[in-house]
Formats: sequence, structure tokens, C-alpha cells
Amino acid sequence: MPRYRLILEYDGTGFVGWQKQGRGDSVQAVLEAAVLRFCGDRVELVGAGRTDAGVHALGQCTHVDLTQAWPDETVRSALTFHLRPWPVTVLAASAVGDRFHARFDAIGRHYRYRIVNRRSPLAIERDRAWHVAKPLDVDAMATAARVLVGHHDFSSFRAADCQARSPVKTLDTLDLRRDGDLVTVTARARSFLHRQVRTIVGTLKLVGEGAWGAADVARALAARHRGAAGPTAPPGGLYLVDVSYRDGPSV
Repeated sequence: MPRYRLILEYDGTGFVGWQKQGRGDSVQAVLEAAVLRFCGDRVELVGAGRTDAGVHALGQCTHVDLTQAWPDETVRSALTFHLRPWPVTVLAASAVGDRFHARFDAIGRHYRYRIVNRRSPLAIERDRAWHVAKPLDVDAMATAARVLVGHHDFSSFRAADCQARSPVKTLDTLDLRRDGDLVTVTARARSFLHRQVRTIVGTLKLVGEGAWGAADVARALAARHRGAAGPTAPPGGLYLVDVSYRDGPSV
């Protein structure tokens, strides 16, 4: 069966997440329905990142097996058409070998978290960034972030229902930048634990507000217990930017 790699962009607001759940609309389900309307194939899509409810994607990667070969552009445009009116679009479709696996072949995932740091509430950016009214010291946050870079047991930064076999991960990049009111957190790793990025951001917010310092973050990491770290940041500020493979990033 011909296999296609699909690169997706979506607004996660209103979805229960990437993965199909017992209730609610998921990105996976609406895309599988689009495939059915396009070519009549009932498929089970495999995504590279299982984004949570409310989390967005700029370059999610998935693969799908179809019963008939189609030109890449036909697959891209037809699926995008049949995804209407959902806020999901197929950026690219490409035929790949049947051994390609969107999840297991990924060698890196890139997430971005956006904080709007100002007193006024959000209008345009609502559900697309975290509004933090108290001024944040981004330099202090960046210093504390360096504690978390590297190979660690991230038990303190994983969700209670995380299904990963091991809490040990290697965080390759954790950068913070301010541009006016916008504070951006960039995280890169081969893979992440459930809600790891959002918990890291929630913890660094405590540092930015002056409640914690880098030593507190180090103690939370060493505790290896979820209760030792800060709160989980809201989902609307998080974006799966791209997924890397041997042949390059997804976007």
C-alpha cells in the first residue's frame, strides 16, 4: 500500500488533542474522516506528537497508508479541502517508503511556548498565548532554564498520567527570548514526557516573577516528584513547531 507523509498545521482550540478520545473531536479523527471522504479508505493515522487539548501545531507529522497511489499534490489539496471547516490544513504530502514511521523515525521535536507579558488582557492572542500580567525577569528565567538542559530524570516535570516507560530524557535546547511583550520559550529534544514543556514553563514563570530562583528549580528537578515543580502552563501557548527526521525537519 502506498504510504504518505503528511505535514499538518492546526489550531488546537476546541480539539481534545491529536489523539482520538472517548468523546470530543480530535485532530486525528477529523483527518481520518477527510481521508475517507477523499478516497474511501478507512485508515488509522500515526502522529509524531500527541499534542494535548488546546495545543497547536505548525509542523505536526503523520503517515497514512492508502490503497491507491496519488500524486503528492492531489493528496495535499484533496485532504485540505475535505478538512473544511476544521482549523486543520495539510502543508505538504509526500510519498515515502513503507518502512517510514512518523513517530518512531523522528529524531527530534521542536516546541515553542508563547507568553504575552503585559497588564492588559488578550484579545487577538486569546487561546494562542499565556497572558501573564506580572512583569517577568526573562534573564533570571534563562539562567534557571540552564539547570534543566541535558540528560536528567524529569519525574518532577511529567504529568501524573504520563505513560512513558522512563522519566529520563535529554533536553537539548531550552532558550528564552523577549521581544516587547512577547516572551518565547523554545524547547528541543528527541522526545518529551507528557506535559513536560508546559510544566517547565510554569516553573520558569515562578522564577520570572521572583518567587523562585535557579536553586529552587534544581531542587525541584532533584526531587523527582511532580509536587516539587511549579504549575502546568495553559495549553494555548504551546506549539509543536516541527519534527526532525534523517532527511530534515518537517517544515
